[in-house]
Amino acid sequence: MPKERLLVVVTRRLPEAVETRMTELFDARLRDPDTRMTREELAAALREADVLVPCVGDTIDAGLLAQAGPRLRLIANYGAGVDHIDVATARSRGILVSNTPGVLSDDTADMAMALMLAVLRRIPEGLAEMTAGTWEGWSPMAHLGRRVGGRRLGILGMGRVGLALARRARAFGMQVHYHNRRRLRPEIEAEVEATWWESLDQMLARMDVVSVNCPHTPSTFHLLNARRLKLLKPHAVVVNTSRGEVIDENALVRGLKSGEIGGAGLDVYEHGREVNPGLRGLPNVVLLPHMGSATVEGRIEMGERVIVNIKTFADGHRPPDQVVPGML
Repeated sequence: MPKERLLVVVTRRLPEAVETRMTELFDARLRDPDTRMTREELAAALREADVLVPCVGDTIDAGLLAQAGPRLRLIANYGAGVDHIDVATARSRGILVSNTPGVLSDDTADMAMALMLAVLRRIPEGLAEMTAGTWEGWSPMAHLGRRVGGRRLGILGMGRVGLALARRARAFGMQVHYHNRRRLRPEIEAEVEATWWESLDQMLARMDVVSVNCPHTPSTFHLLNARRLKLLKPHAVVVNTSRGEVIDENALVRGLKSGEIGGAGLDVYEHGREVNPGLRGLPNVVLLPHMGSATVEGRIEMGERVIVNIKTFADGHRPPDQVVPGML
């Protein structure tokens, strides 16, 4: 008698190749149209699914998990970050959680580098002028930005993305510095010519660019708070492609408007889709809609990792990317 296929509920549309493979392997319930599930829809999915495949916009908290049905045994997250999932509560209820680490490191590092270039070289201002048709020709003093080469880059969180960014920054001639919970091995430091700072405060005071590349945890919430942002040089640029909650957004706005901070390039925000209105319209700020990982290749690789995690679980083994509370 053939083994019953797992009922897998997917909360958003995924690349066609991924969805096709899921329907081949599992009893996959795909999302159509591509809209965010309501809390009621998520609760219904948790009650009936064997496996839930959520995305970063789906908050799976203790209240929702309390409504999970007896069949639910795996939440196979489509993404690396799991701060939108109450992993501890899931574990206490016998529900495993997996993610897709490492897949998007290069894509995210590319976007962090792009944001640095955009802010330092004032690219959006030039683009807006050309789009509006107001450019009056070259001038020695027009559109003056800052040179990238020789700048000190302080990386906050030297994990996979931080290292990928460090390699790119070195190619641009930047000096790489970093703050991490643990210092890297000497051979890795030597590879990217990186300087470790045990004190975050001391590093911040000396950097020209600060890039946030750490996850959101209780210990990193508002890690860049008002006091630390005041340590930055007046020309310093802040870049964030990781998690918006790491920065006190109101304090950042005050620093940008007062001239105490030189600029910011943001792809993520403290309150998700609710972008702080104080950030809009500032000439020294570049805002993107959480697109740091948005490449065709990356999205397909994420889906492939999700499928591997589900298939391994279905075969009676521990998912290779299982998340353990406190590991991130």
